[in-house]
Amino acid sequence: MNDSTPATDPVQIPDNQCNRALLDITAFAGICKALGHPARVRIVEHLKAIDNCICGDIVQILPLAQSTVSQHLKVLKAAGLVIGEVEGPRTCYCLDREMLERFKRTTGSI
Repeated sequence: MNDSTPATDPVQIPDNQCNRALLDITAFAGICKALGHPARVRIVEHLKAIDNCICGDIVQILPLAQSTVSQHLKVLKAAGLVIGEVEGPRTCYCLDREMLERFKRTTGSI
């Protein structure tokens, strides 16, 4: 260890990123909990890959009932990882990429 850098120094973040760089502990824990199920991780992977998705499309990639997929989407939305917009009779779900990036930065700071 370098004598000029104490072990307790916080991670240095450029000033222009401070407000949106890291999640508070409650939001971070909520996302961790939301990603605690393999189906929800798969949904996030799918949304990241296509950047836009109708709920019915997600049912095609998972061996789960529509109601189960909807419940998983509800958990991801409550955690802030997914945004849902009503388009006619369907809800279109998209990944909140900024939130995912903040989660990744927070994870890296631990």
